[in-house]
Amino acid sequence: MTKSTILYRFIAVFGLFLTNFCFAQQIRVHDPVAIKEGDTYYIYCTGRGISTFSSPDFKDWEQGPQVFEQKPVWADSVVADFENHIWAPDISLHNGVYYLYYSVSAFGKNTSAIGVATNTVLDPKDEKYNWKDQGIVIESIPNRDLWNAIDPNLIIDENNTPWLAFGSFWDGLKLVKLNKNLTEIAQPQEWHTIARRERNFELADADPGNAALEAPFIFKKNDYYYLFLSWDLCCRGENSTYKVVVGRSKDVTGPYVDQTGKELNNGGGTLLVEGNANWYGAGHNSTYTFDGKDYIIFHAYDAKDKGAPKLKISELEWNDGWPELKTNVLD
Repeated sequence: MTKSTILYRFIAVFGLFLTNFCFAQQIRVHDPVAIKEGDTYYIYCTGRGISTFSSPDFKDWEQGPQVFEQKPVWADSVVADFENHIWAPDISLHNGVYYLYYSVSAFGKNTSAIGVATNTVLDPKDEKYNWKDQGIVIESIPNRDLWNAIDPNLIIDENNTPWLAFGSFWDGLKLVKLNKNLTEIAQPQEWHTIARRERNFELADADPGNAALEAPFIFKKNDYYYLFLSWDLCCRGENSTYKVVVGRSKDVTGPYVDQTGKELNNGGGTLLVEGNANWYGAGHNSTYTFDGKDYIIFHAYDAKDKGAPKLKISELEWNDGWPELKTNVLD
């Protein structure tokens, strides 16, 4: 074998490695959330029946089966002729059970509901693998509610009390207390507005309005709860303006404030990540600690691929108690 042949093969193999590595970081996802079971990481995201991916190293992802082969039996009662395109899941492990919250909605309307399914394992090859739908947790109805029942996120506070954060547009993002079974709103009901932006109240109540915010995700770090959320517009290709902002509070119910001290329920938010010439917008994040490191996971719209949403993962570092991306993943 000649030196030139050896060099050619090295370049070919190394090039293939780079291609696979880049592809692994560029899988197409929208609204990703993650969890680790054993030695395997799993991603759940918006898609037909809820899309899934798995990885042994948090880098190379393999697509798995959808969660719901058939749409939830109650979906048509909320959105007529629902086509099983489920939005913005959220995955948590509590007392040995995995809880997968998800959104059924009509685009641009608060004709919406949040459901939840449960499982005891995440590996589809495990004989115990079986997602069981537990039905509707909360529903929003146009002209009745000035909030939208989508984009759920479960947080269990230091007193072991479960809360569900959720919302999009209208009059802001909400936090509601759940029962200990995590499938129902607790009684008597306790609600909080945790983030909002100024809305033009001359608009009809059924109109989403111009207060563009959604996708709350609450992450506990040391003495603070950090509320991550997305501002502005998703899902519009080159016109996407999505960005992630953050605030914090020592109480899960708020008030959350940004670095300047402005409350998030009064329009505040410290910018964490936004789009650029290469990525039209970046948002709908989730945040976790895996193997002693903190990560932010989100999607961004690829300017080189007609605005397709791609997976982005960066380790987080903390500067004076505020999160920053350790790596610029939007170069």
